[in-house]
Amino acid sequence: MGSCLIGAHCLVLALFLQLALGNGGNVSYDSRSLIIDGQRKLLISTAIHYPRSVPAMWPGLVQLAKDGGANVIESYVFWNGHELSPDNYYFEGRYDLVKFVKIIQEAGMYMILRIGPFVAAEWNFGGVPVWLHYVPGTVFRTDNEPWKHYMQKFTTYIVNLMKQEKLFASQGGPIILAQIENEYGYYEQSYGDAGKRYALWAAKMALSQTTGVPWIMCQQWDVPAPVINTCNGFYCDDFTPIHANAPKMWTENWPGWFKTFGSTDPHRPVEDVAYAVARFFQKGGSMQNYYMYHGGTNFGRTAGGPFITTSYDYDAPIDEYGLPRLPKWGHLKELHGAIRLCEKALLGGQRTNLSLGPLLEADVYTDSSGICAAFISNADNKTDAVVEFRNKTYHLPAWSVSILPDCKNVVYNTAKVGSQSSIIDMVPEDLEPSVVSPSRDLKALHWEVFTEKPGIWAEPDFNITGFVDHINTTKDTTDYLWVTTSLDVENNELFLKNSSGPVLSVKSKGHALHLFVNQKLQGSASGNGTIFPFEAEIPVTLKAGKNEIALLGMTVGLQTAGPHYEWIGAGLTNVEIKGLSNGILNLSNFTWIHKVAVFFHCWCITPENNILEIGLQGEHLNLYKGDGLNSANWVSASEPPKGEPLTWYKALVETPSGNEPVGLDMIHMGKGMAWLNGEEIGRYWPRKSPKHEACVDHCDYRGKFSPNKCSTGCGEPTQRWYHVPRSWFKPSGNVLVILEETGGDPTQIRFSKRKASGICSLVSEDHPSVSTETWNTELRETKNAKPTAKLSCLDGSHISSIKFASFGNPSGACGSYLKGACHDPNSASVVEKMCLNRSECAIELSEENFNLGTCSGIIRSLAVEAVCS
Repeated sequence: MGSCLIGAHCLVLALFLQLALGNGGNVSYDSRSLIIDGQRKLLISTAIHYPRSVPAMWPGLVQLAKDGGANVIESYVFWNGHELSPDNYYFEGRYDLVKFVKIIQEAGMYMILRIGPFVAAEWNFGGVPVWLHYVPGTVFRTDNEPWKHYMQKFTTYIVNLMKQEKLFASQGGPIILAQIENEYGYYEQSYGDAGKRYALWAAKMALSQTTGVPWIMCQQWDVPAPVINTCNGFYCDDFTPIHANAPKMWTENWPGWFKTFGSTDPHRPVEDVAYAVARFFQKGGSMQNYYMYHGGTNFGRTAGGPFITTSYDYDAPIDEYGLPRLPKWGHLKELHGAIRLCEKALLGGQRTNLSLGPLLEADVYTDSSGICAAFISNADNKTDAVVEFRNKTYHLPAWSVSILPDCKNVVYNTAKVGSQSSIIDMVPEDLEPSVVSPSRDLKALHWEVFTEKPGIWAEPDFNITGFVDHINTTKDTTDYLWVTTSLDVENNELFLKNSSGPVLSVKSKGHALHLFVNQKLQGSASGNGTIFPFEAEIPVTLKAGKNEIALLGMTVGLQTAGPHYEWIGAGLTNVEIKGLSNGILNLSNFTWIHKVAVFFHCWCITPENNILEIGLQGEHLNLYKGDGLNSANWVSASEPPKGEPLTWYKALVETPSGNEPVGLDMIHMGKGMAWLNGEEIGRYWPRKSPKHEACVDHCDYRGKFSPNKCSTGCGEPTQRWYHVPRSWFKPSGNVLVILEETGGDPTQIRFSKRKASGICSLVSEDHPSVSTETWNTELRETKNAKPTAKLSCLDGSHISSIKFASFGNPSGACGSYLKGACHDPNSASVVEKMCLNRSECAIELSEENFNLGTCSGIIRSLAVEAVCS
């Protein structure tokens, strides 16, 4: 995974980066760039969040970012993952921040540490510990003494930890920038004067930490010098820092978007991402960071929300499982190489802007030594253009930027994607019984089950008339909150004799619930993930006499941002029965018995006394970890029950074969949580998106992007597979535990291995022929070079067959190419000769290889699909 993927220039690139980076040092800045040890630095940064992967993946992810042309890794610091209760700190496993930073240092890369400690990030409660909300008098993110006390204490703790390990650049470490707060400018006005005072205090508090590196605040328009304000967004070319002596920096360039359960799958075309990056550097930018470059996974209950999926893939250049997303990764790699060829001119030259026509312009960077670099852009979102620049003619596709490191030769155009594509499949593999399985039949998977009793499973924690707020009651120690009551039905009720029965009408602040009557599941309801308060009517079956009504309320990730977001609640607000002889019966004034996590008033100060019980009995029994895995409460089942709600399943399974990344296929299950060997895989919920939502087969990259512009997956589950890191598996005897809430078929659960079933290349004659790989040493000899299609097997295998090859005017996309009316019949034999049995190959679009007389007068392309094995 950490190998260089595109050809011989990797060694040159590695040596260049090593020489360029060094080991940190003095960091300063001016209006052009950061200056590290006296040298101006052009910074390509990539967000990789350490808790959204596992330590075994960190070296490969960092190396893959470096191979992609980046020289900086960025991450938030996740407060609620580190300070579990006041002064109770945790820095192990996925939260081993020091280890993560040292891996970055060992790779010869810089780091941006976004301490926050509020982070948003679609992370539960915006990264702030829930216990802080219950410290008396605390109001988040404003001029509030308890908030400022705990925020400063944690910030200081992190800074001191980094200092102890000598990880700031001023100490020879990799950290060159630190961030305080996060996107507060969006919400400052909501807090009035107290908000302004707080923003100023946060900046001054950060500066008092004496890190020896500059501090930044993103999306903050009133930062005091010397703190630097930065831009977040899909486009930041028009951004200008508020201080004249500050460099232009982009802390969040969103190459995709996050998903919510029940929504479609958003994608951002790489042509648009590349256009935005090129425009940013064209207009004087010196540092940009991809948020995310590897999105990763919201393991356990870390996903915020409500309704953020377990997957945080983000359509990022490195996918959730740690594989390069092609062609996005490769096209951006080529972009980074092209921009680096312009580094001296960009950071040391003078910029001149030239208008070449409506929405057409060139920005030219020159200095007294004769260095010259140019960016020529076409901001029209529909029409291609031909422009004259320095007595040469250039073709510019709509919504594109061409990069000319010598002001003459185009080495890259953002709209012309020539890098390799891949076809990624999730290859199913049955759950194999472990060799230590107690099953007599080793071919059959042995299951054990534990069934929850709907409603109050032990002594109730308290009774109350009406309803409590869900979050205030559970303190987010569990998703689940049981409330039950009883209803007496008279024998003369008409619905007992008719086919149509009553319905239970519920109103809730969110996020979801299951309704049981007399131990039977009647139905479920949830909000929509955006406006999470919801109303629902669920038909119920009642009997004459006493009926037990039990509602299992659920949170699905706490709010992550917004003014006063910590006060947004969840849970029932009103319950009624409709369809009775006497009309509507309001149950909200009934006495409701609660089974929850109960906390003492000052639990946050005395954590040893915090929890009496937790939401589900299986949680209380710790069925998913430690001794709970061997609990006597498990019952053997020759055939696991199917379609049963509130059921825990356990099986001993073998490690999937091979070494590909692994996902857990939960398409045949309902809703719940999963664990492997006690590690939290996370919430699963194969909830489908509406069929009527607008999805696209092909996305037009041209024009401003928005999260809903290029969606796919209408009518399909938002998330089907759930990442299970390879490092969580043992050689044998892996314990898989599933908590199913509504009912599913556990016999249909599968592992799936993520692997490339095919690789493709599509290159046209008008693709830039001068390569960034050979620019420094061979430019004079390669002016007459031809565009080249390149293929490389990602896993060290070899090209075993060519499924498609056509030089002419082929159509379609990787995996579905079609020959056009124009086709050189020798295409396949040429490609096979150059590629078969090789791990990588390059096919030049030259007259030596193809009949260039084929269909003259059009721009011809070579499309290839190959199989690696």
